[in-house]
Formats: sequence, C-alpha cells, structure tokens
Amino acid sequence: MALARALAKRPKLLLLDEPLGALDKKLREETQFELVKIQETLGVTFIVVTHDQEEAMSPATRIGVMNQGEIAMIGEPTDIYEFPNSKFVAGFIGSVNMVEGVVTEDEPGHVRIRSAELGCDIYVGHGVDCAPDQILWWAIRPEKVQLSREKPDAPFEANVTKGMVEEIGYLGDMSVYQILLESGKRLRVTQTNTVRGNPDSITRDEEVYLTRGDSSGSVLTV
Repeated sequence: MALARALAKRPKLLLLDEPLGALDKKLREETQFELVKIQETLGVTFIVVTHDQEEAMSPATRIGVMNQGEIAMIGEPTDIYEFPNSKFVAGFIGSVNMVEGVVTEDEPGHVRIRSAELGCDIYVGHGVDCAPDQILWWAIRPEKVQLSREKPDAPFEANVTKGMVEEIGYLGDMSVYQILLESGKRLRVTQTNTVRGNPDSITRDEEVYLTRGDSSGSVLTV
C-alpha cells in the first residue's frame, strides 16, 4: 500500500529504504521480481537502500557499495561480485575466501603469487598492476573452487591445494564445505547438489584437493 501511494503521484525518482525487510524469505524473493516489473513498466528510477546483499543483487542494474559514508565502488551486479576493487567490497558482497600472498613473477600476461596460507603458488592468467615482492590478496568465491579426491594435473605447477573436510553444511540445492588446509587456513567451497542422494559425495574428514582456474579469483592490492 505504501508503494502504491508513492507511485500514485507519478514520481521520477523513488527512494525505497529497506522495502522488503519485514517479509519472509520466500515472499521477499517473489517481491524482488515484482519490484523489477513495476520499475520497468512505469519507467521510474528506484533507489533502494538495503543491507541485504541478495536484495541488492537481484533487482539492481547498478549498485553502490558504501563504507563509512563513502562510496567504495559503483558498478553492475556482475562487476561488483566478480571484479571487486578492494578487500572490503569483495568481503561485503557475497561469501569469499581471502588469501594473502607475495608476488614472485610479474609479467604482462601473467602473475605468480606465493602463498604460505595455501601452501602453493597462485598462477593468475593476466597482468596485474603490482610490483615484484609486493604483498597483496587473492579473493576467490566458494563456487569457483573445485573439490576432488584425486590430485588433478596442475598447469604451471600451481593452483592446487590439499586439505581436509572439516565441516559440511547441507542447504538443499547446494552443500557448503569448510576445508582445513595444512597451514591452518580454512577455505569455504560450495558445490551444487545436481545428483539426488549422491552416494559418492565427499564426506567429513576426507582428504581432498582444491583446484581453481587461472582467472577464477581477483587480485586485490587494497
């Protein structure tokens, strides 16, 4: 009703402050798409203020992430999620694994980062604006990491880490694995449950290998 009253005046700009905060999860998801339909039909620009990351990602065409009253990054949802410009933005939007490392190779076409936390090198298949021996951070989303019981081939002798499954969270459509590395670092990995009641699924206390592509993560210098 509040939305209808606001739209009845045919504004050019509408500010929505936590509009879905009082709704349960299922209704909130449905209302997100309803808001998009209303916006597209009426052509009104919506500015939505929210602390809910999913609520920001779903209906938005552009997102502004704020930190201590200042805008940290503005971009499309895919840019904010896949190509964050800082550790803060990477950690604020979605779940992320953050690893510290030191640059050992700095070439125009690739960068190699040595990480004591991972216990292996990180090979990045593109150039990065950094200096040799610079300390930086490598951020990778849990769904960008693959798990396997057998050690896969490692191109460039990098990007494969060994660990043990410490915890598993079953969420229905996906499972969340907490992996303890030999260094004591913990990584989070998510896998989609595409097979119903999969008897071959990885279980607790199994030794596993974590693999990622050379462009799966983001290299952050701030």
